[in-house]
Amino acid sequence: MKKAILALEDGLWFEGVGFGAEGETFGEVVFNTGLTGYQEILTDPSYKGQMVAMTYPHIGNYGINVADVESSRPWVEGFIIKELSPVVSNYRSELTLNDYLKKFNIIGIQGIDTRKLVKHLRTVGARKGVISTVELDHKKLIKKAKNSPSIEGVDLVKEVTRKEPYLFEESMLTDFDWGQSKKKRFNIVAVDSGVKWNILRKLNQHGFKVQVVPAHATADEIRAYKPDGVFLSNGPGDPAAVKYLVETVRKLIGKLPIFGICLGHQMIGQALGGKTSKLKFGHHGNNQPVMDLRTRKIEITSQNHNFVVDIASLPKDEVEMTHINLNDKTLEGFQHKKYPLFCVQYHPENSPGPHDSDYLFTRFYELIEKNS
Repeated sequence: MKKAILALEDGLWFEGVGFGAEGETFGEVVFNTGLTGYQEILTDPSYKGQMVAMTYPHIGNYGINVADVESSRPWVEGFIIKELSPVVSNYRSELTLNDYLKKFNIIGIQGIDTRKLVKHLRTVGARKGVISTVELDHKKLIKKAKNSPSIEGVDLVKEVTRKEPYLFEESMLTDFDWGQSKKKRFNIVAVDSGVKWNILRKLNQHGFKVQVVPAHATADEIRAYKPDGVFLSNGPGDPAAVKYLVETVRKLIGKLPIFGICLGHQMIGQALGGKTSKLKFGHHGNNQPVMDLRTRKIEITSQNHNFVVDIASLPKDEVEMTHINLNDKTLEGFQHKKYPLFCVQYHPENSPGPHDSDYLFTRFYELIEKNS
C-alpha cells in the first residue's frame, strides 16, 4: 500500500495510506454515520459524484459478499476511513474490501483523522476534494480540488440509470407471510434513477410485479405498460438538474397511484411546484430520527441525500406534510390531499439500516388496492 493524500478545496489536507486502486480521484466529500453496511454504501448509486468518509473507525472486518451489494458495482468516487481491518472474519465473505475496491478501480485512503475531517465538514459543509496516490504535493492537490467540477446543477441520474427496461421478479422470501388470501397481483412501473436492489426486492415481497424503466422514460411509455401504480426511486445529485423526470412525474400525477423515495420525493415536490435546496452537509447514515406527524411515532431511518424539498415552497392547499426530520426539522415526507400520491425523503428498504419504515411498502399496496 502506498502513501496517499486527501485534500479539500478549502485547504484542509490529510496524509494517509492508500488502499484499493491507485491513482487520483475527485468528488464531493461527505460523511456517513453508519456503524455497519459499508458494502451497501459503496454500491448505492446515490453516491455517484461523492467521496464517502465513514465515521465508524474500523472498516472492512467482515469483508465483501455479492449477496449484500445494492447494485452491480461501487459508485462512490473514493472511500475514506480511519482503519482498514487487516483481518476478514465472516463465513459469508468472498473477498476483502481492499480487493473489492481494487477490482472496480476505486481509490481509498486510511490512516487519517476522520474525526477531524467530519467535524470540519459539519462546520463548513460538504467540500470538493481529491484523493491521490500519485501526486503527494498537498498544495498542488488543494488547487486541483478547487478547480474540480461541482456536482451542483449536474444531471448524475443519467450516469447511473439502466439504459433499457427490464422485469424484476424474485421469489417471495420464506419469512414474509402475507397469509393465504393475499396474493401478489399488482403490476407497477419502477422508474430507475439509481434504484437499489433491495428496494426492488421489497416491492416484490410486498405484493408487486415490478417493471423497471430508465429515468428518461416518458409518461406515455410508462402508461403503455398499463401499471397499477408507479414507484420513483432514489438517485444521485442535484434534483433540479433532472428536469425531464420532473416533467414525466407532472404528467403522471392524478393518473396513477405514485410512491416516491429520496430523489423520487424531490421529483414529486418539484412537479407540484416546490423548490429544492442543498443542505450544509446532508443526511448520510442509518440512524436519522424521523417523526410521522400523523401517528407521532418516531422512526430511525436510513438516509443518503444532500438536497431537500423546501417545506414553504409546496402548495399548502394541495399537500399535507406527513414526516419531519427531528435533527434539523427538514421535510421528510408528504402526501397529496386529492390524488393517490405520497413520498418520503428517506430509504425504507433498510439496506443498510433499521426496519422501522417497512410499513411504507404496505401503505403503497393499500393505496393501489383502494384506487384499483
